[in-house]
Amino acid sequence: MSSSPDASSKIYVSHQSAKHFTVSLLTAHGVSPAHAQTIAHALVAADLRGIDTHGLNRLPSYINRIRSGVLDPLASPELNQITPVVSHIDGHNAFGFVSAHLGMESCIAMAKEYGIGMCAVKHSNHFGMAAWIVQQAVDADMMSLVFTNSSPALPVWGGREKLMGVSPLACGAPGGEGREPFVLDMAPSVAARGKVYKALRRGEKIPLGWALDEEGNETEDPAEALKGVMLPMGGPKGSALAVMMDVFSGVLSGSAFAGGVTNPYDASKAADVGHFLVAIKPDLFMDLETFRERMGVLYEKVVGSKRMKGVERIWFPGEIEQVTRREREKNGIPYVKAEIDALNREAERVGCGKIVIMGSVPRAKL
Repeated sequence: MSSSPDASSKIYVSHQSAKHFTVSLLTAHGVSPAHAQTIAHALVAADLRGIDTHGLNRLPSYINRIRSGVLDPLASPELNQITPVVSHIDGHNAFGFVSAHLGMESCIAMAKEYGIGMCAVKHSNHFGMAAWIVQQAVDADMMSLVFTNSSPALPVWGGREKLMGVSPLACGAPGGEGREPFVLDMAPSVAARGKVYKALRRGEKIPLGWALDEEGNETEDPAEALKGVMLPMGGPKGSALAVMMDVFSGVLSGSAFAGGVTNPYDASKAADVGHFLVAIKPDLFMDLETFRERMGVLYEKVVGSKRMKGVERIWFPGEIEQVTRREREKNGIPYVKAEIDALNREAERVGCGKIVIMGSVPRAKL
């Protein structure tokens, strides 16, 4: 085998190397070590879970926004305590990861004392995969809701223009003893827009039914899809969920809304993203052990359901990603050459070391 893999070969990177590279690249651009660690944790968590659309491949777009002066690498979010169970954060155009992490940290602290905590965040940026913020709450034995709005990509039902974002609806709860937690992270569109960017980056087609081009025709071309609109899942239901994300994340928080959020790949102005976060103590109505036992019963009922013909296994929400995480922690995170090259170009521009790879041959499955 050639030592120089072609564009379609998978190149494996350990999660430790991926995190070290990310921290080095971000600190070289003025991000504080503490903030860089938070961002790196979130990006690597996405790649480990198999959400490649929200992992390290987002770094070039973030760095471009720093260079263009529309994302402030030095900013620190400011928290204002509104009531004992409500906080409000001004992100001051810092990385969305940092604002969201602080917001959930605040929610967890309030919930530990009062049973529930909620936080609205304004003037923020893209915070990557929502599941990592849900996991932050799960790790603290908390239930959670995680909302954000995003740049226009989706028409409202019956419309033809981009107005709503493909903003994720995410929530979670601790699982039963020895069972995976419940983690739901989904976009209101048929497919996340990040998957279209990923297909464009890799020179791949997208399935019909994901998006329409500028003329309103279904397309397999990711470039044409990005010029057009994403399609909502379930028609008016997906459209209504997108509006809901804007109500809670944009209107309520004081951030941009109704199509006003800037695309993370548009380096012309600040994004002004809004988030809405909630943490709930699960032992409000029963002790935590009983709650976990009930979650265990739910898990067994779900995965033990009678299967449709051709279905080998029923998965609990978030379980596939946990299995992927364990596999990739052992075997490495797969990238393609074009993605590694793009990351290394960013490193070369600021004199950072290149990302350390494990090799181009897939490791054995767990």
